[in-house]
Amino acid sequence: MSTKKLAYLELPATSTSAMKTFYGDLFGWTFQDWGPTYTSFSEAGLDGGFNADDSQRTKAPLPIIQTDDIASMETRVREAGGTITMPTFQFPGGRRFHFTDPSGNELAVMQLD
Repeated sequence: MSTKKLAYLELPATSTSAMKTFYGDLFGWTFQDWGPTYTSFSEAGLDGGFNADDSQRTKAPLPIIQTDDIASMETRVREAGGTITMPTFQFPGGRRFHFTDPSGNELAVMQLD
């Protein structure tokens, strides 16, 4: 059975620089930029990122579940009644897809390379 742990939290952003300033000043967090619209952090036991890409950012925080078999998880989401909202795509370090649960909450599943 594949890993199914909550491994990452992605927050929508209108500006990664504003988010870095806010969370850096507030909590002393440090960041890794992955281009002009994405910044990641790993602080206090939480890995996450700020997504400022207008075409890809979500409207609410996005919990991301890690798996070691993304194809199987995509099938299982559909079989359980979830709706795939963004098919599997590549990102630096792996692949992921987005889905909504029966209450409309959006989550993602990722598989690291």
